[in-house]
Amino acid sequence: MPRLTDIIAPSFYNLHYDIEDGIYTHYWLKGGRGSTKSSFISVEIILGMMRHSDANSVIIRKVGLYLKDSVYEQLVWAIDRLGVSHLWKQKLSPLELIYIPTGQRILFRGADKPAKLKSTKVSKGYIRYIWYEEAAEFNGMEEIRTINQSLMRGGIKFDVFYSYNPPKSQRNWVNTEILKKQGNRCVHHSTYLDVPRDWLGDNFFREAEYLKKSNAEAYAHEYLGKVTGTGGTVFANVKLKSVSDEEINAFDKIKRGIDFGFAADPFVYVVSHYDSKHKRLYIFDEIYKVGLSNARAAELINERGQYSQYIICDSAEPKSINDFRQLGFRVRGAKKGPDSIEYGIKFLQSLNEIIIDNIRCPKTAEEFYNYELEPDGNDGFKDGYPDKNNHSIDAVRYAMEDEISNRKARIINRKDLGL
Repeated sequence: MPRLTDIIAPSFYNLHYDIEDGIYTHYWLKGGRGSTKSSFISVEIILGMMRHSDANSVIIRKVGLYLKDSVYEQLVWAIDRLGVSHLWKQKLSPLELIYIPTGQRILFRGADKPAKLKSTKVSKGYIRYIWYEEAAEFNGMEEIRTINQSLMRGGIKFDVFYSYNPPKSQRNWVNTEILKKQGNRCVHHSTYLDVPRDWLGDNFFREAEYLKKSNAEAYAHEYLGKVTGTGGTVFANVKLKSVSDEEINAFDKIKRGIDFGFAADPFVYVVSHYDSKHKRLYIFDEIYKVGLSNARAAELINERGQYSQYIICDSAEPKSINDFRQLGFRVRGAKKGPDSIEYGIKFLQSLNEIIIDNIRCPKTAEEFYNYELEPDGNDGFKDGYPDKNNHSIDAVRYAMEDEISNRKARIINRKDLGL
């Protein structure tokens, strides 16, 4: 058997040891062309099955037609490179790889035939390894969860791999999903730049460099695996990062906003700090719940020790504002106008950074990160900003109303002066 360093790129060394030590259950491997993420997964599955005599695998693509020429051949490559071809039996009808010493099996399934996935069984051991190749092709996390629930049974340890090239759009479900922090999940990014040149060949690198010079955005998406957006990204200045308790304790320009829920819409309360000197907005607390009464919302805010702090609310709900006043809160309605949404969003766009703690504020992070103009069907975008999935954005606009009004006044004054 060759040294693993001869078949695993350096960017995967630490991940290999994490898998060996059983650190995580779900491994999301994203990256651009030539990053060798699929090669790495295939090697890990073959090694894992040969180490664990009760482990079987199911390899899944959205469309079963593509299994033979992609993941099946990839796993055959791994078996060959590991020098263990004499220990594995290859079957084409149905597609299967069988570890001869124990009878363990690698099964291949297409998600276009759900019944086959639900009836997947193994006669010995259990299904430990699951691999979703081209995960972005699936319809969403709900579809994948349903499959996992069918397959992840009868064992103690599972390793589930998701490999994909990130789609351009920030609002694509897979780009949103990896923002959600989970203790049993590892997200890994790799590119061809992490791979020894002779593995890919000089021509691969020449093609990449040519695209880099001729179309930098396409290069960033295709070869670096970056989410470049569709051109309709509204908040290109969003940065997702953890905000420490020490930083929060030092914040002195606190802004709070509420967007009241309507019917199925959520009640949203956000807390932020505005660093006007550096034009940075830090969003570090949220309440985001559907079906939340005003009384219960008040209790949740009070539990945070923010009972007496000033809050600017959606003025379309005077009764709710009055409810909060009756409960002792210092609140007022936002001063809306025909252009208040546009001014508010343009103000937020003008900031150097909107820093969102996506652990403390997952829903706010999701809204800002995914907010895009709507395509018009003719390679352009519709006028105006979409009025959906923007509840946290509205709450932040209300919270920042005074700053937005001051900027608007300065713009009007400059126009009046002819500047």
